[in-house]
Parts: sequence; structure tokens; C-alpha cells
Amino acid sequence: MKDTSLDFYEGLADTYHLIFKDWYEAVQWQGDFFNRFIRSLHAVEHEGPIHLLDASCGIGTQALGIAQHNFTVTATDLSPKSIERAKKEADKLGVHVHFGVADFRSLEQDIPGQFDVVLSADNAIPHLLSDEDLREASYNFYAKLRSNGLLVLSIRDYDEILQNQQRATLPRVMDDGKRIVFQVWDWAEAGHRYITNQFIVQEIDGSWKTQVNSTSYRALLRSELSTKLEEAGFTDIMWHMPSESGFYQPILTARK
Repeated sequence: MKDTSLDFYEGLADTYHLIFKDWYEAVQWQGDFFNRFIRSLHAVEHEGPIHLLDASCGIGTQALGIAQHNFTVTATDLSPKSIERAKKEADKLGVHVHFGVADFRSLEQDIPGQFDVVLSADNAIPHLLSDEDLREASYNFYAKLRSNGLLVLSIRDYDEILQNQQRATLPRVMDDGKRIVFQVWDWAEAGHRYITNQFIVQEIDGSWKTQVNSTSYRALLRSELSTKLEEAGFTDIMWHMPSESGFYQPILTARK
């Protein structure tokens, strides 16, 4: 499978909010959640704002909410169109975020400075399809953190998903039945790679319109991710499951 993540997010930049029932409400919820979660782990030992790098910000779902909680936020993404959309949304919400275009695998050279926290939420890491890509990203995350800095990653629960090779997500019906959102997953024969086909179906002016965007993922096991981060130098690697954290995906935390 080839890396299709750039085309996927470029194609979704204008409509990504439609995946959510209310995207602005999701921004607030995610900001509240990560503010509590990060501070509960005592991520920093100095006073003042926490300096955070959101390394897969998309249109700003996490970054814009976090920026409202005394964080100094730098937000980067592979997709230039997503970054342009995120800038517009930041202006609408009246929050200040430093934006840039960068790849996980080149953060050290693309983004100046170091941070108290590096974040990548909502299953962006499994776009790294090979061990080499995952290893390179892990070293770049490590390079961007200050001493004792905190890495925070969330991914789907592939340990569970691989047991039954889930084929689709349940349709979510919104806007009084005028918007339907779901995914169909096409698995490769080897069983650890799949293509997500993201469907957004809407009734617009009496006609039904369907948008489909596709991208490749690696079904990344928790042990595989933990091992690569340990090889990069991370310590105190911990997994926080949804039943414990209240988040909708497993979250990994690690220390530099």
C-alpha cells in the first residue's frame, strides 16, 4: 500500500467538520479533555503556559480547543489545505496558534524549538505504514521534546480490531436524516494494512450527494508502537484505555 494520507486530507479539508455532529462542540470538548489529561500528568515543572506541538492538527480539532487553556500551541500538518482551513477557524474562534506544514518524519528540521508536550491525536500515527517510517517519526518526536517532556498519542484499538478485522463503522445519521457519515474498510490479504473509505452523504437542495475519500492505514498494535518509541529513547511508556481516561481511543503517554 502506498502513502495516501496527503491526498486524503487535502480532499477533506473543506468538509472534515461534517464527520462530526457539531465540530465546534467537538473542538471545545477536546480542548477541555486534553487540558485536564495533560495537567493531571504534571507534564511540566515550570510556571506559565505549557508549550505544546500538535503534530497532526488537521483543521484544528485538538489544537484550537487546547489553545484556549493557557497553552502556547504550535500546530502542524502534512496537508497545506488543512492548515489554511485551521488558520481560518482560529480567526473565527479568536485563538492564537502558530501554524506550519510539516511531516512527522521531518519535524526536527521543519519546526524550530522544543516543547513541553508533543501531541498527535485521532489515529494519525497509523498512516506511517512501515517500521522505518514509524522509527523516523519516533526519533523526531523525541527531538522536539524538552527534557522530561511528555508525548501524547491516540490511535484506534487495533489490538481489538484485528481480532475480527472490522469491515465498516456504523452509519451516523445527523441533521434530521439529511447527513450520513460512515467508513468502509478494505483489508489487504496480509491483514495488517487496510484502506479506509470515508463516506459523507448529504441531501442538498433535494438531491443526495456522496463524497468518498480514501487513505491507507497500518493496523498498529500497542506493543509495536511502544517498542519503536522505546528504541527512540522514550521512557515511562503507558497506555490509558478509554474506560480509564474517558477518551474514545487508547492514549499512549511517554517521557523524554
